[in-house]
Amino acid sequence: MMPKRIALLGIYHESNTFVENQTTLVDFKRGHSLTGENIRKEYQDAHHEVGGMIEVIDRAGMELVPVVFSEATPGGTVSAQTYRTLLKEMMDLLDGVLPVDGVLVVPHGAGVSEDFPDMDGHWINVIRERVGLDVPVVGSLDLHANVSECMASAVDAFVSYKKNPHIDQRYTGKAAAEIMVKILEGKIKPKQVLIQVPLAISIEQQFTSNEPCKSLYNLADELSKTEGILSISILLGFPYADVAEMGTSFIVVSDNDPELALHVGKQLESCILNNRESFVGTKNDIPAAICTASEIEKPVLLLDMGDNIGGGSPGNNICLLEGLEANGTLKYFVCICDPAAAEVASGYRPGDSFHLSLKGTTGAGVKEVTFSVILLTLSDGHFREDNPRHGGQVNYYMGKTAVVARPDGSVIMLTSLRVPPFSLGQLTSCNLDPRSFDVLIAKGVIAPIAAYAPVCPSIIQVNTPGVTQADMTMFTYKNRRKPLFPFENF
Repeated sequence: MMPKRIALLGIYHESNTFVENQTTLVDFKRGHSLTGENIRKEYQDAHHEVGGMIEVIDRAGMELVPVVFSEATPGGTVSAQTYRTLLKEMMDLLDGVLPVDGVLVVPHGAGVSEDFPDMDGHWINVIRERVGLDVPVVGSLDLHANVSECMASAVDAFVSYKKNPHIDQRYTGKAAAEIMVKILEGKIKPKQVLIQVPLAISIEQQFTSNEPCKSLYNLADELSKTEGILSISILLGFPYADVAEMGTSFIVVSDNDPELALHVGKQLESCILNNRESFVGTKNDIPAAICTASEIEKPVLLLDMGDNIGGGSPGNNICLLEGLEANGTLKYFVCICDPAAAEVASGYRPGDSFHLSLKGTTGAGVKEVTFSVILLTLSDGHFREDNPRHGGQVNYYMGKTAVVARPDGSVIMLTSLRVPPFSLGQLTSCNLDPRSFDVLIAKGVIAPIAAYAPVCPSIIQVNTPGVTQADMTMFTYKNRRKPLFPFENF
């Protein structure tokens, strides 16, 4: 008997609709634009959902057919032309491997394109239409997904990450693939229920190891032991997308018992709504954060929430940098995406002293600041991460990179491309010891903690201005559903 053939496909992007610049094909090429066996080569041993899928399908003696996986750093809405190009490539390549017995899909769950606000729902439905209703489609999801009914109805089952930072991506891929294997072996008949909760969770409250999320996940773990339940996914949501499905949801997958799935999902909904006030959180401003950092054990990780690259921000906010310069007592590290400044610095040699101007964003717009610096190192921007870290990626690329020091030993890294701070390799690849600083600024909210917690005994989330500022009620939404807490109470 010929082994079952399972196609693997993904368009993976977290889209911030409040970012002015669109995400283009260039961004996907700079990210991961992989086809065929190059997908296996990149991810087989990675701490990534694709790696988990490969492991399970290989172990089951089935044939995994890697088709295409396109991923870009979170950013603005995907341009219409970019999405059309990605979708055409996907479908052309899929047509070349049909027929298949199953399809594994790898969306983020918060993708937005210019023409299709529910981008992930759209491309998964296109695949469903192509392969038909009799071919099982199973997928993984980021727990920041904004899940629509259109998206959920196109698959037999979704399984999401359970940890933020996302250090369980490979496990998630394995769980999704195991459902696929059991379907094809005739052991289960998944029935999936989506429950959209009238609530959006403040981004800094989405740390799954801490309250208020911890109790919710503990309840989900208990409910998952219910006979007949195959999977429970908590989708905390991505508040920086102005789309109808923005907000928190639950996906419960049962073995041919949709009523049981709904009953379990409603228990989770009651839990989160009864505790909704705890998901709002408090905000630390810059002066308070720096004051606290001066008094606690070091190094201190300052999380620059308003410039969260993993949420689509430009990576050039200088508010914390200016605050630390004004304070003058803390030796800091900060990474700024400024291609022009990186280019200027690359014209010098290590050890040279010079004045460097860089442009960064503030609460009042773009500002140019000038510093006296010493060039420490120049780099081509490549580094690796082999440990389980948020994002599950192995190979990173910052573009042309320059590292300069201030007279007090503080360090500014200047990159040509935005790279989320998910790996200490960003520092160590440039001969920087993270433990040598009083303060490390990471442009994120929770994701960097997986990498930085081993060297930072103290962590402070800072409510900086920007397109990922922590208070979602400061944004103007036109398309979100109503009522939706905390915008409306009920």
